[in-house]
Amino acid sequence: MGRRQGNERNERTRREFLATAGGAGGAAALASAGRAGAAARHGGPGRDVAVLGGGVAGLSAAQELAERGYRVTVYERNTALGGKARSMDVPGTARDGRRPLPGEHGFRFFPGFYRNLPDTLRRIPLPDGRHSVHDNLVNATEELFARADGRPDLRIPFHTLLAPPDLAALLPDALPGTLAGALDTALRLPPGEVLHFTHRVLVHLTSCDQRRYGQWERVPWWDFIDAARMSQDYQRLLGTGVTRNVIATKAEIASTRTVARVFQAFLYNGLGRGDDGEPDRVLNAPTNEAWINPWAAHLRRLGVRFALGAEVEEVVYRDGRVSHIRLRSRELGVPRAASADHYVSAMPVEHARATWGGALRAADPRLARCDRLRTDWMVGVQFYLRTRTPIVHGHVNHVDSPWALTTISQAQFWPGRDFRADYGDGQVADCLSVCVSQWDAPGILYGKPAIACTKQEVIREVWAQLKAGLNDTGRRVLSDDDVHSWFMDPAVTGLGGPSPANREQLLVHPTGTWYDRPPSHTAVPNFFLAGDYVATDMDLATMEGANESARRAVNALLDADGSPAPRCRVWTLYRPPELEPFQRQDEARYRAGRPNVFDVR
Repeated sequence: MGRRQGNERNERTRREFLATAGGAGGAAALASAGRAGAAARHGGPGRDVAVLGGGVAGLSAAQELAERGYRVTVYERNTALGGKARSMDVPGTARDGRRPLPGEHGFRFFPGFYRNLPDTLRRIPLPDGRHSVHDNLVNATEELFARADGRPDLRIPFHTLLAPPDLAALLPDALPGTLAGALDTALRLPPGEVLHFTHRVLVHLTSCDQRRYGQWERVPWWDFIDAARMSQDYQRLLGTGVTRNVIATKAEIASTRTVARVFQAFLYNGLGRGDDGEPDRVLNAPTNEAWINPWAAHLRRLGVRFALGAEVEEVVYRDGRVSHIRLRSRELGVPRAASADHYVSAMPVEHARATWGGALRAADPRLARCDRLRTDWMVGVQFYLRTRTPIVHGHVNHVDSPWALTTISQAQFWPGRDFRADYGDGQVADCLSVCVSQWDAPGILYGKPAIACTKQEVIREVWAQLKAGLNDTGRRVLSDDDVHSWFMDPAVTGLGGPSPANREQLLVHPTGTWYDRPPSHTAVPNFFLAGDYVATDMDLATMEGANESARRAVNALLDADGSPAPRCRVWTLYRPPELEPFQRQDEARYRAGRPNVFDVR
């Protein structure tokens, strides 16, 4: 009885987190400190909002607010907008009128099950006046699982089925066979293991929300899929491969609820259900050119102002409200203050929580729970190659690499760009962009984890692991002589020394993480939260989660301000109606303390 009551409390908490849905935004400057306390308390256009952070969450909130007549200033600690999603110039690489080589924190892609972020992309016009940023998305059509030690690679098509199966294919008696057949063909695992995995997926698909939040949130993915008693290939492809390479956390600790939701989102996307497009989409140029620069220009036209190089030191709470923010400007080098009527904190959690002083935390004790949220390193390395190297028309998952590498050859997706003509010194023809997801496992060259290596050792180690997966079956995909240069995000500092640091970390999702994630609204009437750590339906540290959280924060702000403006639309992940009867049945079983009907081992 006590456990059931606890589960019901968890469900009520989930509903509270996701109760808000909504909105879009406004433009302009903030006044001097102290004005917020005297501001009018009724809604309407012309109100000031300070958005703290210029990443995807902050820019999304700024757009929604500006479109609704609010005056918005975005405060960003970096000297560039876009956060981890931006691309950046590689210093000193421009020659003879060409642009600098494009670098990035790590590559990004836009799954078809994203729906909030694509809506924003459609509302960012391109300079030609006829197209939007959404038109800059192009489809990646394949996925390669690169194997080491002489095992054959697995190349699979990655697209929505041209003729989606009828509704019956989603029912429990048909889905395991359909999914097992697809996985067996694609992954070449023992049939018994494939069938076991599909039945574990079926357990989650037919689980009610109460079980997902009350039970599966507490169970590691590794345990849920019984990886410990399966083959090494099963462990690497369906355990480690799914979690480290896609979700950037460890299968042994990752929440089953989070991992399974991402898996089922890709499943429904592949079946053409509730999606915005193909399962794997990328931009047709470096991110700033294709997205961030047009976005910033559009926001400026809406009246949004940007204070770059302005780091928030404290969100100051006084007399029941946030009164102002204390800033440190890199340009001025001295603290200063700014105020507004409302404040949207849109910084990554590790930076946001450092700005919440004791008084603010006391006003909303839920903020303190964010101290338990964990971040980890996922950092990109770009190798600039002298020849075009389109390894596969999509992403490569190097499942046997100790550092959980994933890569994409970018030039093939940039039809309007000629690397030699447009970038660098004229010698670079392609960029192999790599995400390094595992920084605490020994490598194959030096036997050290990445975090203990020097920057040069990291680069050599990553290159060696790439070759181990791509050059070991008689092919010569990568050549040492082909490497022109490389780049790593300068947010990573101190490698090889006693205090390595990464200013751009990624939220990870160990079991129980959900219970510590705050809603977009707080107990402080003019303070709101946006960012991929905020509780959303997306639930994953992604650009989509950041965008959804911004919409929820804006809706909460509109409610608090009594604004008559329309609320932002918020899309949630697709839920097939065919499975609802089974989930209702499971709800009754869960409340009775019984397992899911398909949970038979």
